Amino acid sequence: MRETEIHDVIVVGSGAAGAMAALRAAELGLSVLVVEKAHKYGGTSATSGGVMWIPNHQLTPNDDSREHALEYLGQLIDVPVQRDRLEAYVDQAPQMIRFLKSLGVPLVPSAWTDYFPHLPGARADRSIVCDTFDGRELGAKFTLMREQYTRFKLLNRYSMDLPEFFSISTRGKGWIQAFLKILWRYWSDLGTRALTKRDRRFTNGTALMGPLYKRIFAHGVEVRLETRLDELVLEQGEVVGVTVSNFGRRYTIRARHGVVLCAGGFEWNQELRDRFLPVPGLTRHSSSPEDANRGETLIAGMKIGAATEHTDDAWWIPTMHMPMPRASNFEEIHQAAFDVGRPHSVCVNRNGDRFVDEACGYDEFGEAMVADQLKTGANTPCWLVFDATFRKNYTAGGFMPTLIMPDLVIPPDWWDHYIFRAPTIEGLAAKIHVPVDALRRTIGNMNVYAQTGVDPQFGRGGNDYDRMFGDPAVSPNPCLGAIDTPPYYAVPINLGDLGTKGGLKADARARVIDSSGQPIPKLYVAGNNSGSPFGNRYPGAGGTIGPAMTFAFVAINDIAERSRARAASA
Repeated sequence: MRETEIHDVIVVGSGAAGAMAALRAAELGLSVLVVEKAHKYGGTSATSGGVMWIPNHQLTPNDDSREHALEYLGQLIDVPVQRDRLEAYVDQAPQMIRFLKSLGVPLVPSAWTDYFPHLPGARADRSIVCDTFDGRELGAKFTLMREQYTRFKLLNRYSMDLPEFFSISTRGKGWIQAFLKILWRYWSDLGTRALTKRDRRFTNGTALMGPLYKRIFAHGVEVRLETRLDELVLEQGEVVGVTVSNFGRRYTIRARHGVVLCAGGFEWNQELRDRFLPVPGLTRHSSSPEDANRGETLIAGMKIGAATEHTDDAWWIPTMHMPMPRASNFEEIHQAAFDVGRPHSVCVNRNGDRFVDEACGYDEFGEAMVADQLKTGANTPCWLVFDATFRKNYTAGGFMPTLIMPDLVIPPDWWDHYIFRAPTIEGLAAKIHVPVDALRRTIGNMNVYAQTGVDPQFGRGGNDYDRMFGDPAVSPNPCLGAIDTPPYYAVPINLGDLGTKGGLKADARARVIDSSGQPIPKLYVAGNNSGSPFGNRYPGAGGTIGPAMTFAFVAINDIAERSRARAASA
């Protein structure tokens, strides 16, 4: 590429924020280039659940409103945030959704309870997903979209949507039929099997990214892969382009109207974790794509004087690690977001004590791990302890129920390293080095709570969100079951994350702000490389992707408005 290469807009990163920025720019007639450092496009968003948290979306008749959303967020957020930016999100998110709907993107509101259902203004219809997408509609670029993790696939191969996952992982009603349907759908697809082993059925995050990129490519937009941001080009106080590298070759690309930073956070940069996070955790415990989000845009922005905010927090999620299939020397991370709150189990720190309502939202669970680690020094990791009833019916991270993964098929080198088992509570306590009296007392308390249906310590199962992921066959509380059937098991639970919550500080128009509080001309940011509008809180499913796409939409609208103004002036 020549030094004189120029586009109206350069977008850095190809996840949900980058896709929205590229699509909106193309729809408004701007020339746009997307640069992506990975060899596949779609970013972390493609590997996610693909959910957008959009208050007052009005896709279906309901009584949600701007006021209800702000009431909920006002009660929820307990750190200083930019009020105008928060209001901009609530106002612009429905506009962004209407834009997608006008293009025919298949949007489906889901009955997913806000993560703090007890607060005024909380609802159960603000999380939006996309219908399953046929990957072959992307043509030759089908196999170049980042693929879902094997942990989200049945038997490490077959795509599952969220209802299928929950049905099979909990052996819910109709799970066998769902299991067989998935297998038949894959193997009867002879045309795709002749092309690739990859399932053409895009679900979850890829179901969101598929229709976006179908429309992006229809506009002729280039997504330049294996192209990493090295520096922002600053001339006379404004950003005029980027310096990138591709297999060691560095070159500069110029932008007429703006650069939009849409890359991920810094969760795979241990140096930045140690610098910013109060309990840093380890990069390898993150559940985002390995070594992907290393904070390049954050570093580049700080180099030219950009301010930062909320860098002391992450989008936490409990994770566990286990060997990769057929490669025991290599580990992969499995999310345990819903497993930790299933009945017949309890989570304890290394003192044998509970520290949280285990069925709460996964980010809240991680916040509790951080708080307990700072208080006791005996967390991160903690332990998920469960009995044979749990083992029979539910998943524990990568360990499937016994009908699918019986104990006898678990390799011998996994026992007492990734999963622990003993015939008694005392034997299990000895193996995981937890005080036996404390563990016995904690489990005894849980057994009493299972009988009464009330958890007086932390209120587990006492709200709509908790019960949504409990087992309806268990009563009187679907989240509480006796831990009394040997053998007993334990798996270590890491302080994992979906990404970091903080990054470059932006205003209500998505413009990056410098240390004096002034916008840096022509530089915009959206996604996890920017500070979350929610500060340290996670309001509901899709609380990362919703703002990412909204502020990418806002950024391009501002760029288009300014470019028109400059053209009129000229």
